[in-house]
Amino acid sequence: MGEHTTRLRRMLSDPEILVVPGAYDGTGARLVQAAGFRAVYLSGFETSASVLGQPDVGYLTETRMVERVAALADVVDLPLIADGDTGFGNPLNVRRAVRAYEKAGAAAMHIEDQTWPKRCGHMPGREVIPMADMVAKIKAAVDARTDPDFVLIARTDARTAHGLQEALDRGAAYREAGADVLFVESPESEAEMWTICDSFRGVVPVLSNQIEGGRTPMPGVARLQKMGYALAIFSLGLAFAAAKGMKDYLDVLASGGDTRHTGMIVFDEFNKLIGLDEYSELERRYQS
Repeated sequence: MGEHTTRLRRMLSDPEILVVPGAYDGTGARLVQAAGFRAVYLSGFETSASVLGQPDVGYLTETRMVERVAALADVVDLPLIADGDTGFGNPLNVRRAVRAYEKAGAAAMHIEDQTWPKRCGHMPGREVIPMADMVAKIKAAVDARTDPDFVLIARTDARTAHGLQEALDRGAAYREAGADVLFVESPESEAEMWTICDSFRGVVPVLSNQIEGGRTPMPGVARLQKMGYALAIFSLGLAFAAAKGMKDYLDVLASGGDTRHTGMIVFDEFNKLIGLDEYSELERRYQS
């Protein structure tokens, strides 16, 4: 079966927390790999912002996400964890999405229990579908995968509108339905984060979504590991950092017109990053 899926499962069972930055394009994925991270995350929020210039409120289609999964999987040798939103519909749509993500090269995907149109998990105004409906989606996802090591992550957004206990109850039901990892979105204190980890300790790996400026505390990787999280995705930081870098560059260009000393990666270094050396080597190989 898939080498990346097996590798990801092994990392999730390690005592050391798996830290996974989010990327939204091939360049970002290459940077994640070059920095020595062991996996990469594809965020729907970042993809909607970069591809559409729109917020994460359900505009992004399955087709767009699958295309981006394939693009990232093609340029890095890292397990790719991908955002699957709500599974893009009912359990039959979930089956289709799992097959498409798996075929495109993802090692894992998460689906959530929000109503449609969904929102980013750190935005207000989210609502969830009945627990039984989400259980059916998870069962459909389990049935759909062709690689038994493909990792299915069940996310619940129940905490914000319905409280932590509802989110924990849903997490337990989603684990029973076959989820490999639980993602209890947007706990609002370290005490809640400890409760989440304690509730599932020794039962199923738990994921923390770390967003700069979001609803959830960011205590640092060492403390997340002490709490018991198996996986921490830093899902949006690359997009925030890139936007800041672009804004700073444009401010310099607009105010002074001289961008030579703005601290950026320049032409030759950028070409190396995106694989021009490998292309040139292949070109030489096939020259007559």
